[in-house]
Amino acid sequence: MIPLIKRARGRIVNMASIYGRISMFGGSYCISKFGVEAFNDSLRRDLRCFGVKVACIEPGYFKTHISNPDVINEGLIKLWGRLPQDVQEDYGDDYLDKFCPRAKALVEQLAEPNLMKVVRRIHHALTSVHPRSRYAVGVDAKLLWIPLSYMPTAFTDFLLSRQSVKPAKAVC
Repeated sequence: MIPLIKRARGRIVNMASIYGRISMFGGSYCISKFGVEAFNDSLRRDLRCFGVKVACIEPGYFKTHISNPDVINEGLIKLWGRLPQDVQEDYGDDYLDKFCPRAKALVEQLAEPNLMKVVRRIHHALTSVHPRSRYAVGVDAKLLWIPLSYMPTAFTDFLLSRQSVKPAKAVC
């Protein structure tokens, strides 16, 4: 596929997430999005001299199936059930009871209903004469997550830890 894109001096547009820039909580989602960002950076640098433009779309929270609080809670409950007993004990019996409402509140506060914002950025990346390398999409992405990603790590960790639920056996 890449030889054809090089020959046509085409474009590659990858869909990542703002969580490819900053990880609010762990898990495979953030890891995979960091990977997409790294892959995108490599492609962009490697293919630039062939006239290929590579862009990355980084949406924040939007109202989709993956950001549905019920789907999130269901996934967390399934994950919790698969954890070893000692890990569950480290976090405490009431960890999910505390975490799930916070996650739901965060999604409800930040998730935007207008998916056309993402579609417009994809369109721009595909059709613009001079596409951007990255498109942060959404108010939360631009005003919260991107600025936090540029802050000193200690500051970002402090701010995010104030919003997190402490495990039962936390030592800090």
